[in-house]
Amino acid sequence: MGEVGPFRRLLQHTSSHKRTIRLASACSIINKIWDLAPPLLIGLAVDVVVLQENSFLAGLGVLDPWNQLVLLSIVTFIVWGFESLFEYFFGILWRNLAQTVQHELRLDTFDHVQKQGMGWFDERQKGDILAILNDDINQLERFLDKGANDLLQVSTTVVVVGAIFIAISWKIALFAVLPIPVIIWGSFKYQRSLEPRYAKVRDSAGKMNALLENDLSGMSTIQSFTAEEREIVRVRNLSDDYRDANRDAIRLSAAFTPLIRMAILCGFTATLLLGGWLTLEGQLAIGAYSVLVFMTQRLLWPLTRLGETFDLYQRAMASSTRVLDVLNSPMELVSGDFEPARKDIATSNIVLENVEFAYPDRENVFNGLNLEIEAGKTLGVVGSTGSGKTTLVRLLLRFADISDGQISWVDVDTKDWDLKSLRSSIALVDQHITLFPTTILENIRYGNPEADDDEVKNAAVIAEASEFIEKLPESWQTMIGEGGHRLSGGQRQRLAIARAVLKDAPLLILDEATSAVDNETEAALQRSIVKVSKDRTTIIIAHRLSTIRNADRIIVFENGLIKEDGSHEDLLAKKGVYNRLWGVQTGILQH
Repeated sequence: MGEVGPFRRLLQHTSSHKRTIRLASACSIINKIWDLAPPLLIGLAVDVVVLQENSFLAGLGVLDPWNQLVLLSIVTFIVWGFESLFEYFFGILWRNLAQTVQHELRLDTFDHVQKQGMGWFDERQKGDILAILNDDINQLERFLDKGANDLLQVSTTVVVVGAIFIAISWKIALFAVLPIPVIIWGSFKYQRSLEPRYAKVRDSAGKMNALLENDLSGMSTIQSFTAEEREIVRVRNLSDDYRDANRDAIRLSAAFTPLIRMAILCGFTATLLLGGWLTLEGQLAIGAYSVLVFMTQRLLWPLTRLGETFDLYQRAMASSTRVLDVLNSPMELVSGDFEPARKDIATSNIVLENVEFAYPDRENVFNGLNLEIEAGKTLGVVGSTGSGKTTLVRLLLRFADISDGQISWVDVDTKDWDLKSLRSSIALVDQHITLFPTTILENIRYGNPEADDDEVKNAAVIAEASEFIEKLPESWQTMIGEGGHRLSGGQRQRLAIARAVLKDAPLLILDEATSAVDNETEAALQRSIVKVSKDRTTIIIAHRLSTIRNADRIIVFENGLIKEDGSHEDLLAKKGVYNRLWGVQTGILQH
């Protein structure tokens, strides 16, 4: 069974809108049928003026030529009225369908992306995902907004005009319609040739978007290294690639319309000469000849726009492929259905047994890790960069799945937990704080959307954040800007802790929460941590050992293994790795 094409994949995904698609298609076809009626009316009018009492309408019982013209005028009003009405209908239906499909695809794709594990994001550039969610989906919207109607109306024109030609004179129809198979064959050939070119265009757009997103996020780094010229060169190179990919597609696409014109010219000339000769010989009525000439022009005009329509179609199909590839990418993490009670979670130990884990194409971070995290206690985790500290956090939150072994909580493997239930049971304060471009109040409320203002402010008091918040010009309603860059590192950390306090989860994880702050701020954060972690299972990953010296238990990671384990005093007495680190940080070497 062959691979399903992008158009069929798109139809399968939009199957819930079949009724709207059919209705919009019907309105497009009916509109075009009414739109093709005026040339017939013109032919009848010529027939009336030339033949008068012997015209086609006279044969229907309207003998007076003036009455015939009055009748034609009334019919013309009716035809134009219906044509305009159905143009309104198809415009409303196609445009609303385009907006709805765009809206649903973006939400479905973003929802799917949100459910992926961190490994999925590690393999993709954020800018490319943004390009798919924005520009690629917009390309599809442009096609549904205009291109789908154009394709239907061109097809209707070919069928209706062909039928009229055959009805009037099969001899002329034979020559007039002769180019159409050539045009259709050429259209499909062009379509196949354009497909890989527009796939390359969308790929180039994704790469450029990824670089621009990265550069805008890292502007302070670029400017501090005076690397503006280097970055403009990189942007220029990717922009050149994008432009060249477009030029390659445009070169082929632009040749399409002139070639169609030449093909249709053959049909038009045949109609003009053969129809004229038959009319001069008295074998064809003048009115019928007028209809044929006008209908050939009606066939010519929409077919010349077929190149533009196919251009829209191919861009949309290339974009649809990228969107649907993301949407249909397999879920790396499958949610279970276990949802324990909060009291069971809060009183249960977390047990890691023979855990093995490796990032794609890299050596194992953990080889048979065994660890029991005691409920209601504080565990400190230290170790050099790359020793597995942050990976432990990822595995507990199921941002990634272990390759072997088991992580159990409430005596159940976390793979069997409902993902929402698992992550709702953990409050994470990451070393990379994510804040949103809204008010300080709403950023803290992110921890619990149901919390009222007093609960939010109380959480800020515990995190020792309320003092600096109330000194701001707009206090709690201060807009903090994208990423919270209007705040200092310590202020962002305090908001993150307040958010975790408000979440009130049974397990609190602090990943390098005091790594980028001054001593005074660290002292304030430590006071907050003591309050928050009381009677709660807490994991503190720290570079500064002063942050964890009061932890109930401290483990030292080295190459994915627990090198040392004990309280602060126990580890100092062992005179090992922890003792050495403590000495370096405090300037006091233990003997």
